[in-house]
Amino acid sequence: MNENIIIINCGSQFTQLIARRLREMKVHSVILNWDVSHETVSAYSPKGIIISGGPDSVNDSDAIMIDREILNPGCPVLGICYGMQLLAKLSGGNVTSGHVHEYGVTMIHRTGKSELLNDSIPESMNVLMSHGDNVSELPEGFIITSSTESNITSSIENAGKKFYGLQFHPEVVNTEHGNEIIHNFVFGICKCSGDWNLEDWVDGTIASIRKSVGDGRVVCGLSGGVDSSVSAALVNRAIGDKLQCVFVNHGLMRLNEPESVMNSYKDMGLNVIYVDASERFLRELKGITDPEKKRKIIGRLFIEVFEEEAKKIQNAEWLLQGTIYPDVIESGLKKGAAMIKSHHNVGGLPEHMNLKLLEPLRDLFKDEVRVIGKIIGMPESIINRQPFPGPGLAVRCLGEITKERLDVLREADAIFREELKRADLYSGIWQAFCVLLPVRSVGVMGDSRTYNEVVALRAIHSQDAMTAEWARIDYDVLDRISKRICNEVRGINRVVIDVTSKPPATIEWE
Repeated sequence: MNENIIIINCGSQFTQLIARRLREMKVHSVILNWDVSHETVSAYSPKGIIISGGPDSVNDSDAIMIDREILNPGCPVLGICYGMQLLAKLSGGNVTSGHVHEYGVTMIHRTGKSELLNDSIPESMNVLMSHGDNVSELPEGFIITSSTESNITSSIENAGKKFYGLQFHPEVVNTEHGNEIIHNFVFGICKCSGDWNLEDWVDGTIASIRKSVGDGRVVCGLSGGVDSSVSAALVNRAIGDKLQCVFVNHGLMRLNEPESVMNSYKDMGLNVIYVDASERFLRELKGITDPEKKRKIIGRLFIEVFEEEAKKIQNAEWLLQGTIYPDVIESGLKKGAAMIKSHHNVGGLPEHMNLKLLEPLRDLFKDEVRVIGKIIGMPESIINRQPFPGPGLAVRCLGEITKERLDVLREADAIFREELKRADLYSGIWQAFCVLLPVRSVGVMGDSRTYNEVVALRAIHSQDAMTAEWARIDYDVLDRISKRICNEVRGINRVVIDVTSKPPATIEWE
């Protein structure tokens, strides 16, 4: 039986990063929503409990509140940000709205002895704060173990009860020594052994899929991307010929991509039905410029096509999707989390769908999905494929979508990627693509005036798509890209580059 650390999700967009840090330490974790009962938590026999951050104030009348009995499990409890304030309030302390709000990187200083912030942690360090409320009065038995330079309490603990609180976020890279703090909690305080790994996850997931599907059959909507491909390969290993894949050409893919994708799936031994629905998608997207409407239309059409194909398959009961955790976070489906943008495989589903959803990768990050692909023996050409959005070029063709504009974007995008590969840069970039803007500018070609559209180059570095840095590409390479696009792609006379990181921007423009 796995050792479990239970993570109580109070709506933080960092919740899954906590699980990620635990998985990196080979410790199994289970994320449960804030309204879970203490009986459910106890059934996991947790080695420890972590209460995540969240957007609420604990003093709001409708604030997220956990079952008080969860704090009596006989195992250590760590509260992070909102979780610390909740832990303090439920233990008898006071939380007030502070005169000093702290958002961003802040210096803290250790005070006194601490089990969590022990001598392996520096006396002073930078951490990521994101709060307006402060613990103003400690519960009985608690001590302050660190403070900010503004004299705001940044960590507390009650060693007798094994209760620990951090006002800052140790799970993010912005916090110095955050991993060491989590390590101290998991191994020093919770006494975990750290013997879990992704191979175990694969075995457990395959067994779970077999049990869930039973004698039914699964329809998989393949997009050509890493996520749906790994999902299909994983389910194929679990249920074999009970998986029927459907590849929909929605007319929104990159240059020559439908053909290359089908060849890859044939090499993988997947049973795939090819459906050309490009005219149907383009017809319904005609005149639509709002990005959320685009995503909803594409999501609805995908489901419609899948259901139409599923009706032809006897005993089809499940729809397999390659949803991963960043999709879920940005779509705001974790209770208490805000929506950034919907994803076609998360926010575009109809209320009444005839197929049950199967989403085995839902709680994983992109790099973990790639590792799973390697574990189950998928080809490198698919595993290392750059991320491509489910709605395809629809969210890279800003403004109205037409076949002519899509063709322009396809040609420009192919040149961009080709030149990056020629410069041996492509494999080191997380994602590189072009965005066609609904903007025209004056140009000159030969002796003639032009008034054509603009293409933006987007290239980023990332580990998990939760954050991203824009890629610094050599000026000579950019010059070649710009000249080729303007010279070879009819309808483009200006190339610009996006130098915005995530946050504040998202990776895709829409």
